[in-house]
Amino acid sequence: KGFSSTFTGERRPKGDRIFEALGATDELSSAIGLAGEFSSEKGHTFVDQLHKVQCMLQDVGSNIATPLSSAREAHRKRTSFSEKPVLELEQWIDSYSEQLPPLRAFILPSGGRSSAALHFSRAVCRRAERCVVPLVQEGEADPNVAKYLNRLSDYLFVLARYAAMKEGKEEKIYIKPDP
Repeated sequence: KGFSSTFTGERRPKGDRIFEALGATDELSSAIGLAGEFSSEKGHTFVDQLHKVQCMLQDVGSNIATPLSSAREAHRKRTSFSEKPVLELEQWIDSYSEQLPPLRAFILPSGGRSSAALHFSRAVCRRAERCVVPLVQEGEADPNVAKYLNRLSDYLFVLARYAAMKEGKEEKIYIKPDP
């Protein structure tokens, strides 16, 4: 009938912001799964990190599916989201960034299948973040969820560049067309 339930048992229309955010997060996990498969075929060692990210996205979804306005303490405790995963992403970003040449131009999603799939995942991540931010602003989701998605998009960008570099693939740069 066009309704679905949150983790708290509350019935909401399927078009509710919560379900939009859950859908975007699920799509993000799928995109990362695809990027992970391409990356695994190339022997990248960061594939385990991508799997860990997918597991964290399950926790992100649990937090989103538990609107704070209708959550009891038991719900909140079970679906809380800490800052620890955000800090871990920042460490990963720093580690890969140190190995990359400086960025001197805008790059386009490119650099081989692994890199392009990671860029695609980054774009999906940004959409998921845009869906989650209003929930955080309304007090329905934990601010660390939005922070995690924000840092995750940066991680995926750096990882895409790293994958292209490791595979010896060229990143295409933006060239302004002549008027």
